[in-house]
This record gives sequence, structure tokens and C-alpha cells, in this order.
Amino acid sequence: MTSSEQPTTLRERKKLRTRQELIDTAVTLFGERGFDGTPLDALLEQVEVSRRTFFRNFRSKEDVALTAVKQLWATYLEVLDGMEKSGPLADVFLAAMLTTLERMDEGWYRRFPLTLRLIAGSPALDGYTLRHCAEVQAEIARRFDERNRLELRLLIEFFTAAWRCALDEWLPDCTPGELPALLRRVYSTMNSALALEA
Repeated sequence: MTSSEQPTTLRERKKLRTRQELIDTAVTLFGERGFDGTPLDALLEQVEVSRRTFFRNFRSKEDVALTAVKQLWATYLEVLDGMEKSGPLADVFLAAMLTTLERMDEGWYRRFPLTLRLIAGSPALDGYTLRHCAEVQAEIARRFDERNRLELRLLIEFFTAAWRCALDEWLPDCTPGELPALLRRVYSTMNSALALEA
């Protein structure tokens, strides 16, 4: 959030603090106790907020647990919308993600690896993440709808697969500065991967 986006009233600042505390506590608590084994009431008790307050900020326990993932893709779509789109579309997708990673703050880089580990340990979160990923892919495709649908869908699948491979390489160390370089490396091997022979 930039300084121009900072809430101006005391009430808005308090709401933002409560939301952030829910996000931070959820990732920590779910990481310690397991996502599936931690009831929502345990989070509410820890942060000392009501169900009503929670549901003003989030739709579900999955929603708060995946905040870092949703922040990443929301920012990615914003970056993609604001970019000049020329040259190979694969390069546009890569440049948009590299710009997105530059915009992520320290808090996000702290929460994101914890979130990835939560997803890996919870079938419920994994399923929720897959649905969200499909929604994001549909949004990307919608932005380039005039192009060949099959080729575009394949390219988006390659892009998201490359992103997942970069994340696999990034874990477990999760050094923030390494993720862009890993993504570039994965992208650079895509053509040779497609040319592999049996």
C-alpha cells in the first residue's frame, strides 16, 4: 500500500490494523496447529474479534489463509492491465510477474512461504487454491480474448506451470531476492523442455 492509499480516518486505520492482525495471526496459527485442525473460533479468540468482524473482512477461513496468494494475483492482474503489450505474449506474462514481485513488501515475502507450506499440508486449501488459480487464468485469458483461444489457454497454462516450478525451486529457503531469478531461469528452459525427446 502506498502512502497515498493509507486510510485517513481513525476508524479506517483501526479496520486495516484488525484485518492485518487477522492475516498475520491466521498464517502463524494455522502453521503451528495445521489449517484443517484449527477451528475459526481459535483464530477469533486469538485476535479477540467477533465472527461478524471476521466476516466483514473475509469470506471464509480459506480466504484469510490465502491472503498472500490473492494479493499476488490481484497485483499481477493490475500490472498486466497497466502494461504496454507488445512482443511475444510469454514475455509480457513474465515481465508482469517480475514487476509484481518488485511491488510485494517484506510482510508479503514473510507470509507467502508460510502460506505455500499451509497449502501443501491441507487438501482443503489446495483445492481452494486450484479454484482461485483457474479464476485468475480465466481473467488473464479474458484480457486477450481476441487471440486464438486454444493457443492462449496453452500459453497461460505454461506460464502458471513455470510459476509453480519456480516456487518449487524457491522452497524451502525462500530468499526474497531469489524468486525473480528462479522464475527467469525456469522461463528460459521452457523451449528446450518442449523439445525433449523420449
